[in-house]
Amino acid sequence: MIINADILKKYDVPGPRYTSYPTAPHFDESFTHKSFADEIVRTQNGNSLPNLSLYFHLPFCDTLCYFCGCNMLITRDRNRVKKYISYLLKEIDLLKKYIPLTRKVAQLHWGGGTPTHLTPEEIEYLISYINNSFEFNAGSENGCEIDPRGLTKEHLIALKEGGFNRISMGVQDFDEQVQKSVNRIQPEEMTREVVGWVRELGFLSINLDLMYGLPFQSLNGFQKTLDATIDISPDRIAVFNYAHVPWMKKHQALIHPENLPTPEEKLDILKLTIEKLTSAGYVFIGMDHFAKPDDEMAVALREKKMYRNFQGYSTNAGCDLFAFGITAISQLENIYAQNYKTEKEYFTALDSSTLPTWKGYRLNDDDQIRRFVIMKLMCDFELNIPKIEDELKIYFNKYFNWGLKNLEKMVDDDLLVINSDSIQVTEMGRLLIRNIAMIFDGYIERHEDKAKYSRTV
Repeated sequence: MIINADILKKYDVPGPRYTSYPTAPHFDESFTHKSFADEIVRTQNGNSLPNLSLYFHLPFCDTLCYFCGCNMLITRDRNRVKKYISYLLKEIDLLKKYIPLTRKVAQLHWGGGTPTHLTPEEIEYLISYINNSFEFNAGSENGCEIDPRGLTKEHLIALKEGGFNRISMGVQDFDEQVQKSVNRIQPEEMTREVVGWVRELGFLSINLDLMYGLPFQSLNGFQKTLDATIDISPDRIAVFNYAHVPWMKKHQALIHPENLPTPEEKLDILKLTIEKLTSAGYVFIGMDHFAKPDDEMAVALREKKMYRNFQGYSTNAGCDLFAFGITAISQLENIYAQNYKTEKEYFTALDSSTLPTWKGYRLNDDDQIRRFVIMKLMCDFELNIPKIEDELKIYFNKYFNWGLKNLEKMVDDDLLVINSDSIQVTEMGRLLIRNIAMIFDGYIERHEDKAKYSRTV
C-alpha cells in the first residue's frame, strides 16, 4: 500500500472517531437513569433479542502516562480499588433485574485505565461474579487490556482461567528516550516476555498498540519500533495518533510541545508505518488498525461483518452493549447512556439503587438513517445505494444531496469511486474514513457540531 503524503496533509483536520453517532458531545443530562431503565424494559419484548456485549471500565493505574487520553485514576490505594469493585458488583446486580436470564453474552471487554492494576485475586473475584451473573455463548469474544509493567504471569493465568481469550497491550514506542519523555518505561524485553506468556497460556489473539506523534519520535527511530513489532508478530496492531490536548487533559502539559515531531514528520511516520506493515503481510483494516490475513478482524472485513462501538472495531455486530463503571457508555438500538464521571456520584447512585446514568441520548429518525450509513462506511468501506434505499425507505441522492456534492473532491483525490448504485472507498480512503464519514454527518451539515475533536491523521 503506497501512501500519498500530500493527500494526508490536505485532509488532516479535526473530526469525530465515530465510535457512536451522534457522538458523545451531543449526549444530554435530560436523559436520566429512568430514561435508561424504561428503554431497557421496553426492548425486552420479542422472541429473538440480540446478544449482549459487556464492557467494564477499570480506571485505575499505578503511574501516569503523560500522553494518556483515557478516563483514568492514579492510585496505589488497594482499599480504593476494592471499594470500586464492590460497586461494580452492585451495578451488575441492579442491571440484572432488567435483563432476562435467557439473553447470552457474545462479547466481554475490560478496559481502563489498567485492568491488570487489579491483583490476580481481584481479577478472579470479579470475573467469577460476572460469569455467575450472565450466561456466555460458546466462543464468546472476551478481551482484556493489560500493562506489562507490574504484570505477573499469575495475572494472565487468572484472566485465562476466567474465560478471557484475547489480550491487548500498549507499547507506543520502544525507543528509550521517547518512553522517558512520556513517563512510560517499558523495555522491549519486557514486552516480548509478556507476549511469550500470552502465547504459552493459549490466548487466541494478541494486539499491540503503537502511537505516533510522541516527543522525540523520528522516522528512523520509529522504523526500529516497527521492525521489532513485526518480529514479535502480534495478530493485530493498532497505530494511534497522539492528540496533544492539554486544555482537555491537563497532565499532557507535562509534554513540551517543542519536543513533538512536526506535522510533516508525523505524516512521514504514518506513511512509513502503513507501507511497512502492509509490506510485512498485515491487512490494513481501516483508520488505524491492522490484522494478519487469517485474523477474525481481517476475515470480518472481507465478509463485511465488521462492527464499530465504543471499544473500536469489533466482529460482533448487533449486540446490546451494557457498560459498567465510571464514564462507561451503554448502547441499545435507540439510545446511548453514559455513567457518572466521578466515583462519588457513581457510588451515590448505586447506594440509592438507581442506575448510575449521568447523561445520554435518544436517536431520532434522521440520526438512525445517518448512523446506519456512517457505520456502513466505517465498517464495510462501501455503500450499496439500492440496498440502503430499500432498507431505509429513502431516496439516497436527495437525502444526502449536500454530502454527495462534497464527495466530488474526494473522488478526484482517489479516496472514493462513485457510480450510479454504489460508493466504494479506496485503500487510501480507508485511512481517511473519518473525513468521508463527516460528509454524511447531519450535525456537521447543519453546523450544529461545536465539539473539539482530535485530528483525523
